[in-house]
Amino acid sequence: MLRSRFYSLSCLTSLSSFTSRLPLLLHTHHLKHHHQHYLTRPISSFSHSLLRSCQEVQTLRQLHASLIVSAGFEPVFIASKLIALYTQFDDLESAVLVFNVLGEPPHTVIWNSVIKAQIDLGFFDLAFLLYRQMRELSVEHDGFTFPIINRAISSLQSDVSIGEMVHCVAIQMGFGWDIYFCNTMIEVYVKCGSIDNARMLFDEMPHRDLVSWTSMISGYVCVGSVISALKLFNEMRMELEPNSVTVIVMLQACSIFGSVIEGRELHGYVIKKGYLIDGSVKNSVCRMYTKTGSVEEVEKFFCEVDKRDVVSWNILLSFYSLSGDISKVAESFNEMQREVIIPSIQTLTLVISAIAKSGCLSQGEMLHCFAIKTGMCDDIFQTSLLDFYAKCWELGASVKLFKEIHCRNSITWSAIISGFIHCGHFKEAIELFQQMQVAGLEPGAEILKSLVVAYTHLGALQLGKGIHGYLIRSLYYSSEEEYLPLKTSILNMYIRCGSISAANNCFNRMVVKDIVTWTTMIEGFGTHGLGFEALKLFDRMVEEGIQPNSVTYLSLLSACSHSGLVCEGCEVIYSMKWRYGIEPDLDHYTCIVDLLGRAGKLKEALAIILKMVVFPDSRIWGALLAACRVYGDRKLGEYVVQRFLELESDNVGYYTLLSNIHAGVQKWAEVEELRRLMSEKDLKKKPGWSCIEAKGRIHGFVSGDRSHHQVGEIYEVLGCLGRKTQDFGYVLHSCS
Repeated sequence: MLRSRFYSLSCLTSLSSFTSRLPLLLHTHHLKHHHQHYLTRPISSFSHSLLRSCQEVQTLRQLHASLIVSAGFEPVFIASKLIALYTQFDDLESAVLVFNVLGEPPHTVIWNSVIKAQIDLGFFDLAFLLYRQMRELSVEHDGFTFPIINRAISSLQSDVSIGEMVHCVAIQMGFGWDIYFCNTMIEVYVKCGSIDNARMLFDEMPHRDLVSWTSMISGYVCVGSVISALKLFNEMRMELEPNSVTVIVMLQACSIFGSVIEGRELHGYVIKKGYLIDGSVKNSVCRMYTKTGSVEEVEKFFCEVDKRDVVSWNILLSFYSLSGDISKVAESFNEMQREVIIPSIQTLTLVISAIAKSGCLSQGEMLHCFAIKTGMCDDIFQTSLLDFYAKCWELGASVKLFKEIHCRNSITWSAIISGFIHCGHFKEAIELFQQMQVAGLEPGAEILKSLVVAYTHLGALQLGKGIHGYLIRSLYYSSEEEYLPLKTSILNMYIRCGSISAANNCFNRMVVKDIVTWTTMIEGFGTHGLGFEALKLFDRMVEEGIQPNSVTYLSLLSACSHSGLVCEGCEVIYSMKWRYGIEPDLDHYTCIVDLLGRAGKLKEALAIILKMVVFPDSRIWGALLAACRVYGDRKLGEYVVQRFLELESDNVGYYTLLSNIHAGVQKWAEVEELRRLMSEKDLKKKPGWSCIEAKGRIHGFVSGDRSHHQVGEIYEVLGCLGRKTQDFGYVLHSCS
């Protein structure tokens, strides 16, 4: 027994780490000296009051010493309070000491207190281990022991068999129908994924109170069974009057699952019963309307609410931000200040996130100043500011804020990496990720997704494979649905980096696929000129019951265009409209024009443009102009350019393309005239650039660039390749 007890105490002691320690020797001496004396003294309510008033560990130690000297308390109950307070102040060594001097074995109340203290600190495994030691020591259980250990099991969300075992022990000890225990047991079964066991226990309970009903209703909400929750709520009303907590649970259910009619009925019930005087209920109704109602309903309810607090305003701000109404976010924030409601960190974070979507730099800077003046510029808000400045293309400000944040977590790193990617600095984003790894932080799914985007833009296939391997090793693929967007990003990375076979393997190994995944793979086949494979994959998708959308058809038409499948492309556009009822938009017509243009059917392509019900834009004319260049149709090309100039007179690309058409048929006078017009309008074509991955590093090159340290060797190899190309009978040709 002593060995078991010593093991329990060692577990507790091993968790403590202190920079300053209590003089334990003196403390122990006093405790042991007075131990027998204070066993017979009555409990003091004054001592309880003093203990409740303790705000810091030093005060608690002084009070503890005074109680020992005066011996003015009954040990069991005061000791349990001392253990709880020492644990609350992270002084586990003193908590162990109190536990250690109370005799052999300590009272049930003490064991309950120690176990509860570990749960409060989040040490659920240790709490369960202590309970096992308590059982081995045959310590009696009381009405609080099982509910306390049930908290640990619920938090661990362990296998349901552990909960069933504790349930059996409770029945054997005579606590099987204790209402307090049964209520916590319902929560255990729900958290462990056994809603049927929870309902069975609920139905067998001889007496049920408000907590019993609310726990069972909450359980149904947790597993997504809103209908069962509503049915049980109605049954409850016939037996017992729900309280505000029950109503809030039901409102949350309507919010999560978009139950509009039920939500409105609950609102009526809340008004009828007078629950709107409760601020939490008011906010729950408001939140319910933001998830299920229209803008008018949300605004109407909000205006009818009296005594609105910061939570109410945050709900409204979040609603406007998610709906994209940035002006309403600004108006609501200003009105909130006029009502002298002090904003919280969450308020400022919501507002700055909304401003980031609009890209209004001045508004964000004003909010930044406001946060500094009010002393609310903490790490959470600074991270949101960092993201805001990056989205406004002020990367320097983002970097400055990042350096000012001392406690950087994965969210902070994700924000700065995403910011660099947003601004097109992909190499720097990869370097930041490497710094994050050196700092010892585990990247989350969002960081990895951003990193995959960077590798995709750079064409860094080997680095991308490294991330894919990391994802597999880190078990990110264990949850099919949760990490589906990330897996689709990996799929897209392989496609963009030119490894269509790896992409296909990745796609076939995915158990769960949504419409985005299918569309990405169809687009990948099309990009690589595998039009027939794209058509086969589309048929396979339809066979599996996935309904195509307009983006899927756009990818399929593009695949037909790249592979020259004119008849198949026409069939696709026909089935899109008449089989699935999807009306083609300008993007689809652009693909058809490109398809016909690549096949040399320029007149048919022009006829499509002239007969369209939508107004043509520069992209569709660009597709036709590119075909004119390939097939040397100068007359049609000039006509198309005139249409271009009516839409975008300052686009240098159109002038360059027409110049190349004239050069192709030796019309040098027209070429010179176009060059003169470009010079007069100060139109300059941005130089093209490309990159290559070599030995884990990304090398970028701009047209005519000589800044690379190996420029001599590079141009020597290019010259060698050019000569070999000419030796095989090819004529090198470059267009400006």
